[in-house]
Amino acid sequence: MASNQQLDIKFPKGGVFLILIAVIAIILFSKSTVTIGPGEGGVIFETLGDGINTDKTYGEGFHIVAPWNKMIVRKVRQQSISDEMNVLSVNGLEVKVNGTIWYEPEFINLGSLIKTKGEDYERELLDPAINAAARSVVGRYTPEQLYSSKRDVIEQEILDEVTKLLEGQFLTVKRVLVEDVKLPPTIKQAIERKLKQEQESLEYEFRLVTAQKEAEKVIIDAKGKAESNRILSASLTDKILQDKGIEATVKLSESPNSKVIVIGSGKTGMPIILGNQ
Repeated sequence: MASNQQLDIKFPKGGVFLILIAVIAIILFSKSTVTIGPGEGGVIFETLGDGINTDKTYGEGFHIVAPWNKMIVRKVRQQSISDEMNVLSVNGLEVKVNGTIWYEPEFINLGSLIKTKGEDYERELLDPAINAAARSVVGRYTPEQLYSSKRDVIEQEILDEVTKLLEGQFLTVKRVLVEDVKLPPTIKQAIERKLKQEQESLEYEFRLVTAQKEAEKVIIDAKGKAESNRILSASLTDKILQDKGIEATVKLSESPNSKVIVIGSGKTGMPIILGNQ
């Protein structure tokens, strides 16, 4: 019967301590390394210092920070947000405006932006500015202008207003797009009927103008032909007609077809042609 042998595994002297140090070192290293992705920027939050360090913004790539500090990473490329806002037109009618805004944090001032407005700076800074600008601009126009012909003007005016509101706030708005303006159904239908009537009226006026021009053209052509006939009639004297007849007689006499030409016959003295063609 085989005897059981007890195996004693002995670590080298101080081995447990070395393993503990290695584990701690790995944890500290993992806490001290940060990789910032494409289109992102980072700022250091100094736990033992004054909080956000506004002196430097870290770009894309691998970075090492002190383990007691924290790297805050945010997107710094151009981004967009969409929103639906309830605003009042110039006559007090409530309309809903759907829009998209393209914005971009200032890379070099990312630390100042986060320090003053927090990490959720879109909600703290961008949303109120856009709503204020939209209410200010839309309140200058009627529902019909909002619905039809003023979109591009409204977009530019909202952009100008937002730019003023965000001046010095380390956030830049690049573009504003008004995608849709929703009106109460009755107002929308009334505007569409009016636009349709205006279009039909323009088409009718175009047809009238076209018909009038055609009539004027016919009159001018008729006057031209009448004047031409008058001038021609005035120039055709008996002598000219006789000369023309003589010229025609000469040409016919030279033709190989058999014929009989009687010179000086007829009431006007013009030749009479007899024969088979």
